[in-house]
Amino acid sequence: MSYYQHHGFICTHQREENRQCCAGSGSKELLDYAKAQAKALNLMGKGKCRINASGCLDRCDTGPIMVIYPDETWYRIQTKADVDEVIVEHLQQGRVVERLKI
Repeated sequence: MSYYQHHGFICTHQREENRQCCAGSGSKELLDYAKAQAKALNLMGKGKCRINASGCLDRCDTGPIMVIYPDETWYRIQTKADVDEVIVEHLQQGRVVERLKI
């Protein structure tokens, strides 16, 4: 068994010279929010989930990006409501959020 049931990564990479990137699209705020929400719902920890910042996931044109492993599911998250939907549907209920999937 894996240490975590799900491991979510949110890209917080900042590109130089005003190039499009997840950080420039507010991903750090969304990461902080996702971590706080997952903690509030008691979803974090061994056998549960972990949400981390990541470096560039190379999908800058569609960011902010979140990927959930081991499911290999990639999401475009633009709002806190999007984050809430991924947490409730994917991390709690085990259902892919098709409207956010890339």
